[in-house]
Amino acid sequence: MPKSMSYLPGSVIYFTGDVDDRVFILQKGQVSIKTPEIKTGTESVSTVKPGEFIGLNSALGHFPREETVTAVSAVSCIIMNLQELEALFGRNKQLVMKMLRVYSNQLRSIHKEIESSLNKGESIDQENGLFSVAKAFYDERSWRSCLDVCRIFVKRFPNSRNKLEALRMGKTADAQYKKDKKGEDEFDFDAEYGFASDDVFSLPAFERFAKIYENGQVIISEFQNGDSFYFIQKGNVQLVKCANGINKNLDILKPGEIFGEMAILDNSPRSATCIASGKVKCLEFNKDNFESLVTGNPHIAITLLRLFCKRIYDQRRRFKILLLPDAYSKVADVFCMFDEITTHPNAKGGEREFMLTIADVANWAGISYDAANDEISKFSAGGKIRVFDDKISVNNIGDMKRIVELRSALIKH
Repeated sequence: MPKSMSYLPGSVIYFTGDVDDRVFILQKGQVSIKTPEIKTGTESVSTVKPGEFIGLNSALGHFPREETVTAVSAVSCIIMNLQELEALFGRNKQLVMKMLRVYSNQLRSIHKEIESSLNKGESIDQENGLFSVAKAFYDERSWRSCLDVCRIFVKRFPNSRNKLEALRMGKTADAQYKKDKKGEDEFDFDAEYGFASDDVFSLPAFERFAKIYENGQVIISEFQNGDSFYFIQKGNVQLVKCANGINKNLDILKPGEIFGEMAILDNSPRSATCIASGKVKCLEFNKDNFESLVTGNPHIAITLLRLFCKRIYDQRRRFKILLLPDAYSKVADVFCMFDEITTHPNAKGGEREFMLTIADVANWAGISYDAANDEISKFSAGGKIRVFDDKISVNNIGDMKRIVELRSALIKH
């Protein structure tokens, strides 16, 4: 049963870094919520109104508290565990949709910060942004991805001054993709524009909402208008963001995760490109069936809320890594991040063992595999880590924290 708890003025309800699955609902009084800013590390202060949640993100997402909450006046809260919270959400459909939209806005805000940082504050409109994504894939010779984005671009902006260049890139990518596949799969780029059947890019559907995607296929493109979201059943999906003509890795999503959900909640263009990494099977849901799907299935609603919370934490933490000035400190902070979210019951002192590969580190650090391999080689040669096929052992996590603190201080000054 949920219980009521009172706090005196000045009492700390919880600290940043605490691990706690309790959720609070403010009944009366005023609390101060201090959250470290991602870029500067300084604390921003916010408040909540009676009836609002406190600590919901970290409780649902099972990650450390990201804020310190203090009672400003005499405070009364309702405290519940996750099972009690799920029962509450299951009975209140409007609350579920409200929370999904709140989390969508939080994710959108984080993505805007990442975009601003990567593009050095420059704003990019939808047309030029979508073209830049296609060009970035073309420059890195990701032919299938380039082909898909060129197709999206020409359909979305048929009168663009970049249309002919997009057609040229698409035709080249089409030819190169066919050459690389050696005739295994046929894709005729010209068919999209009246030269043949429009079934060139169609995908087989094995279930009512199921779609199958091939390696390198763009499921959704950054800057594309959104009308669907996806639940991954099999395979991995890579998230990338285009910055200054280069695609930067944001995340690798695995079975059971969702993507594309922000666009159908707030009617805004896609904030990242999602690419099939190997063969992928997804369930695709559109705006028309999204709300009925969520509100008619409390279990799915809770799953979505959990995934939102995890995505918010991951993206905030990823942003901290991306802000570091060099690959060496980015790799060090990847180890620090996994230390924050992993328990080490058998660890001795500062020793840590992470089930990470070099490719995993590269993904989380937002750098190429070669760059990650070079930095890991430096750590290994210096006796700071040991690298195995399926794991990396850190001899002293304190060394990694000191590297990150030193490099972070250089940014701020």
